[in-house]
Amino acid sequence: MTGVTSAKPPLWFTLAAVAALLWGLAGAFACYSQLNLTPAELAEMPTAQSDAFTAMPLFARAAYVAATLGGLAGAILLLLRRRQAALGFVLSLLGISVQFGWVFLVFGGVRKLGPSALAFPGFIFTACAVEIWFCGFAARRGWLA
Repeated sequence: MTGVTSAKPPLWFTLAAVAALLWGLAGAFACYSQLNLTPAELAEMPTAQSDAFTAMPLFARAAYVAATLGGLAGAILLLLRRRQAALGFVLSLLGISVQFGWVFLVFGGVRKLGPSALAFPGFIFTACAVEIWFCGFAARRGWLA
């Protein structure tokens, strides 16, 4: 196999891949920013949020990095029309499952941060699941090599 796809994807495929890339870049920036919070920045946050960032163990931080890098790699591979994009998004889904699992199951995020703390992680999880589905959709149409 030459690795060349036979079907040219429509313009909206490229727009969706660019949107995934922008989402991945935003996630990488957020991860970098959160993992490099200064003591002054932590002091400005609500106590429960500051406590969550401070208490996050190394494995949860590593899962956060894996999630953002996996999503970014998946988006880049999607733009390159490579089937391996799905693996990046699956890594991202596993990473966010570990990270948010710690936040909500171990740290007690809903109790300490409130039920509204579930909204954005829920959106992130859904976006990642859609990215995985989209890779399968594109692969079935021959848009990915």
